[in-house]
Amino acid sequence: MDAILKVSGIGKRFVLHQAQSAVLTVLESISFALFPGECLVLSGHSGAGKSTLMRILYGNYLASRGSIRIRHGGEWLEMAGAEPRQTLALRRHTIGYVSQFLRVIPRVTALDVVMEPALLRGCARKTAQSKAEALLTRLNIPERLWHLAPGTFSGGEQQRINIARGFIAPWPLLLVDEPTASLDETNRQVVLDLIAEAKAADSAIIGIFHDRSAREAIASRFLNLESARAHTGGESFHAA
Repeated sequence: MDAILKVSGIGKRFVLHQAQSAVLTVLESISFALFPGECLVLSGHSGAGKSTLMRILYGNYLASRGSIRIRHGGEWLEMAGAEPRQTLALRRHTIGYVSQFLRVIPRVTALDVVMEPALLRGCARKTAQSKAEALLTRLNIPERLWHLAPGTFSGGEQQRINIARGFIAPWPLLLVDEPTASLDETNRQVVLDLIAEAKAADSAIIGIFHDRSAREAIASRFLNLESARAHTGGESFHAA
């Protein structure tokens, strides 16, 4: 089976203009390939660059050097330095991202937030709504909240809205950043089940999990970024 993602020699440096333009290396020469049906778990202490790497893969950060090739629409696309329209196309059809925080939009209901990725992929509204309702039910979001804007929801409820949004459509490549953090045991297991189902459907997944049991439950393999920690003047720069 062909890889969905090939990462070669990725590095990331930040310039701290408030610290006399000190250059701090967070990632250095990260290389790996990812295949459909795998879950690659990023590991390493805080500051190793785990979240930084996720943001580079999603196009929120620009890599300082290296190559990120993603199979998109049957062709390889170079993500490092991709044009904005290419990044948007990748996010619509190829790369899903469950971040730690929900981007709350005023007056947009929880149901609409969850449905949006499916609608952008051309899914009929009725079908998207049915899928969204099933996910919200599975993640134990009370039906009375579905038609309210999630800005006033609790942190745990917002997190579950974000998870439902991330799993509403099938993604060839799915990035998950601490999806089980702060969840109770019941909802934590629902998320692990969703990840396992996505793997079984040949999604390739990259995840960050501080919960050891969660890591071990879903990981196909690990990528330790500890050696990529940045140091300057004997101090570590925590960018992840």
